Amino acid sequence: MRLAYLDCFSGISGDMFLGALLDAGVSFALFEKTVTDLNIGATLERSKVVRSGISATKLDVVVDGEKDMPREEYWERRGAGDQGLGASGQWSAASGQTSEDEHNHPHKHRSEEAGRHLSGILNIISAAAISEHAIQIASEIFLALGAAEAKVHNTGLENIHFHEMGAADAIVDIVCAAVGAEALGVEQFICSPLNVGGGTVTCSHGVMPVPAPATLELLKGAPIYSADIQKELVTPTGAAIVKVLASSFEPHPMMTIESIGYGAGARDFAGHPNVLRITVGELAEASLAASNLPQQEEIAILEANLDDLNPQLIGYVAEQALAEGALDVFTAPVQMKKNRPGTVLTILAQPAHEERLRALLFRESSTLGVRVRHERRYVLPRHYEAVTTRWGEVRMKIAGENGAISHYAPEYEDCRRLAAEHHVPLKQVMQEAIRLYLEQQHG
Repeated sequence: MRLAYLDCFSGISGDMFLGALLDAGVSFALFEKTVTDLNIGATLERSKVVRSGISATKLDVVVDGEKDMPREEYWERRGAGDQGLGASGQWSAASGQTSEDEHNHPHKHRSEEAGRHLSGILNIISAAAISEHAIQIASEIFLALGAAEAKVHNTGLENIHFHEMGAADAIVDIVCAAVGAEALGVEQFICSPLNVGGGTVTCSHGVMPVPAPATLELLKGAPIYSADIQKELVTPTGAAIVKVLASSFEPHPMMTIESIGYGAGARDFAGHPNVLRITVGELAEASLAASNLPQQEEIAILEANLDDLNPQLIGYVAEQALAEGALDVFTAPVQMKKNRPGTVLTILAQPAHEERLRALLFRESSTLGVRVRHERRYVLPRHYEAVTTRWGEVRMKIAGENGAISHYAPEYEDCRRLAAEHHVPLKQVMQEAIRLYLEQQHG
């Protein structure tokens, strides 16, 4: 199994993650093309820098001729007297508040045009000229940010108004993170415990300890610690990237190393390399067996009883839920009060998507109530292997436990696309993909 290990001994931010990807071999031209295609007025600058004796790649997003700056630098220039600011410098409620302190991208505060609602950002991402998988990852990162902010401020996702995080440089950070993670060609990201730094940050609530409230919310379930540096080391963007990409948090696994990358942070601390290190390679067999155990995760289950909705609309609601990030949607027939036949619509989702999907059910269906519960589920590790049929490439989804493969299936969308393009039966494409995969496995 090919994996990437993130050493977060100096925290993580969006620009550090992108710099580490470049240093590990991801093409800078790929990032440049992605940014150009986004067409949101941003450009990239890449440079080699030294952080406490360690050579690293620094990536800067440039908008209107200005680069990012650390939080404390911005406050020194601007002064700490601003009011009405958010919890992590990423958002405000839709009532017109300004953003907190421009954590990663403070220069964007000067322009109201920098602010966008979450739905607008997701539309930009969904229209990007990148793969469906990268669109999904980038959307999940922004949804995670929005969910954290909404919880901290006791408001709904629909009220979240991203300023700094909705600005061009933040969209670039997150979309390039998704594109770069995919280009790295790994099946799994594993992360070390995160050094969050220390000290305090200034926001409208007063002086708050590091990490900032929304950052801490994003780091739920992740092992964190504070050592040496009394500055903020984990940014909200970095925390959201880890939350979405990292499959586990553990010490460095046994692996054969192929490439190493160092991504530089903006600040240079004496005696402490302010870098994020990424190690890419093949997991050793001993570690592979351990990693092939089922993984536990929390999911949200949303249910609604429907007895007065056209079945055509139920199908539409299911399609919309999947488009909004649901893991699965299914229905079951039931007999309701007054002997009326009805349908139970069930949605499985990541907790970060719960509020968005609940709003969808109220908006698009006839239900007056939605039941929500959180449960644990165990998921077999899975990865993809490609086979080349006579019509084109098909990804095979592979899953198993304790090193043994127990499930394999061709990716439906790949087969459907090839069947339509070449005017052949879909079942024939799927059968051919399975045959080729089994031949690869058994010679």
